[in-house]
Amino acid sequence: MAHLSTHVLDAVSGRPAAGVAVTLTGPAGRISAHATTDADGRVADFGSDLSAGIYRLQFDTGTYFAAQGVRGFYPEVVIAFEVTDPTAKYHVPLLLSPYAYSTYRGS
Repeated sequence: MAHLSTHVLDAVSGRPAAGVAVTLTGPAGRISAHATTDADGRVADFGSDLSAGIYRLQFDTGTYFAAQGVRGFYPEVVIAFEVTDPTAKYHVPLLLSPYAYSTYRGS
């Protein structure tokens, strides 16, 4: 089965974004998993039961920045992606700042 991980980096501080709540929603629109980024800004494994389909990772950026004493523009970031190979590794990094974000398919 597919393996999914994420890594969140805070572009303002130049450090990993620890303590970001992340929710994984599956193809049926149901929540598949909840996690929080560790001290290195990572969620290493959302489980390995991902079948083919479109998934969404929702990052609670508003709460993260509020805890830093920073007001941001995006209260959440949602990244939709498609699992096409249920045996592959999927890594979805997020580079975050209060007024911008970027992502890509990592390895």
